[in-house]
Amino acid sequence: MADSISLADKLATFHDHWSPRTVTTFNDCDVMVVKVMGEFTWHKHDDTDDFFLVLKGRLDIELRDRTVTLGPGELYVVPKGVEHRPVAREEVHLMLIEPTGTPNTGDKATAAARKLV
Repeated sequence: MADSISLADKLATFHDHWSPRTVTTFNDCDVMVVKVMGEFTWHKHDDTDDFFLVLKGRLDIELRDRTVTLGPGELYVVPKGVEHRPVAREEVHLMLIEPTGTPNTGDKATAAARKLV
């Protein structure tokens, strides 16, 4: 990598929600930023954990038995196979790290297409 990456600058290039943008790769993983608002679908990832780092706002990660609430600078890793649903009551900016090709819904048929930023 030749230069540093400003996550704020990358986030400023788009406005849509629930559409992650890959900013770089790291050990066969996509490092992404995304803006979210509202409720995402209940889903799970059978083969990989799900990493969430809040950059701005507050995010609830609903699990079937509890809710984990994250603020700026806080992260949570949903273990593989655990059903979850991210919920943002206001616009939230996140950094995500996932193995390249991991569908964001856990199902390739319903997953958002990967975009570069």
